[in-house]
Amino acid sequence: MDDQKKTYYIDVGTGHITQSARSSTWSYKIQASDKEISELRKLFDQNYSTEWDTFIRAHIPYVEYHLDRENDQYDSMIQQVYGMIYKLGDEETKNHIENMNILPKDE
Repeated sequence: MDDQKKTYYIDVGTGHITQSARSSTWSYKIQASDKEISELRKLFDQNYSTEWDTFIRAHIPYVEYHLDRENDQYDSMIQQVYGMIYKLGDEETKNHIENMNILPKDE
């Protein structure tokens, strides 16, 4: 795979990754190699699967959120997604993610 960095635009809500700033809405601009984009796509795929687990679990009313393993998995996955976007992001992206306070302080 090519190690040359290219510009990509990311929408976390949909898991959309594109090289065109005009093809769809986006929230974050990053610089990534083909390998890094493959890793990010894999994280988005895992996150999508975790979202389904939390959706199914949400229909079991007696499990409290703070005791819910599926929600813990989702929280972990979304932190991994934002961590990678932060690592690859431009200054505006990094500042936005820092202001969200979603990542552990050691990121």
